[in-house]
Amino acid sequence: MEFLPDAPPLGKYLASSDKKIRDKAFKQLSVFLSNHSQEPLPNSELTKLWKGLFYCYWMSDKPLVQQALSSELAELVLTISTTPASLSFLRAFWEATVREWNGIDRLRLDKYYMLIRKFTNAAFRLLIRVDWEANACADYNAILSTLGGPLCPEDTRVPSSLAYHLADIYLEELDKVSSLPSKEASAVPLCTMLSPFLNLAARTNSNVTYTRIQTSLFDPLISELSSASTSSTESPVDRSEPARKRSRLTDPPFRHLVHNSRGDDSQTAITPLELRSLIYQQIFEVASREETRDVNRKKLYAMWKDGMEEAGSLDMDAS
Repeated sequence: MEFLPDAPPLGKYLASSDKKIRDKAFKQLSVFLSNHSQEPLPNSELTKLWKGLFYCYWMSDKPLVQQALSSELAELVLTISTTPASLSFLRAFWEATVREWNGIDRLRLDKYYMLIRKFTNAAFRLLIRVDWEANACADYNAILSTLGGPLCPEDTRVPSSLAYHLADIYLEELDKVSSLPSKEASAVPLCTMLSPFLNLAARTNSNVTYTRIQTSLFDPLISELSSASTSSTESPVDRSEPARKRSRLTDPPFRHLVHNSRGDDSQTAITPLELRSLIYQQIFEVASREETRDVNRKKLYAMWKDGMEEAGSLDMDAS
């Protein structure tokens, strides 16, 4: 078996039942992507490549092998040297996941959930690499929200479980990258990063999907922002200390994210109270859009109204 140095390995080698062949093909792919990523691969080539990678991961059975391979697959996003090529690779990952998801048996679901978590984290680290550049963030959001993406409200092929899982893990992974040393990670444009979920919440025809987004993502985030806004004893987050050395039992959820996020028009972190206000403003604007479904509009307005009432009590407490 010979691989061409200037071409990606064939999918049949990546999905081989022989682990030695899979490992060799994967290593060759890593070299190829790092050396030849100035221009994105054509969509047809990425589709074939991800067919092989999807089943390369399928063939990994032992937990330690699965964990290692999921990390290695996600790191390919950062191995690629240009952002457009990395984003094309991410798009192909999501298109393959949506396409193949219903064929995954129950025993393999958990490891693919782990793969999604790894790719979500890698995508955020890619955006950190370009300092959360506005066009890169918009392109990433489009990957999630347009046809073939896991948060696309119009694509009936997308399994609801993908949106549920992303809503469950999204803030956790954003918080992880927010805990990186300040020299590595600038403030997160949180409203921008939340927009795919608000878009889905506004336009989904599934009450279950809307409820999952609100209860798994917006409710806990708003709760933590409110707590951080009223806490006078909260000590500043020391981002020079590795996150693994801080106690995860005593830290509140999303502690790093709520203290290291910014508005879309600023480059520096703003206070949790200011961030909370911006998120509610975003909710109101999305609720006001013509394309928002009426039943969802009422729910979004209700969430905004509750926030405004709570903001009044917060202002009274502060005074």
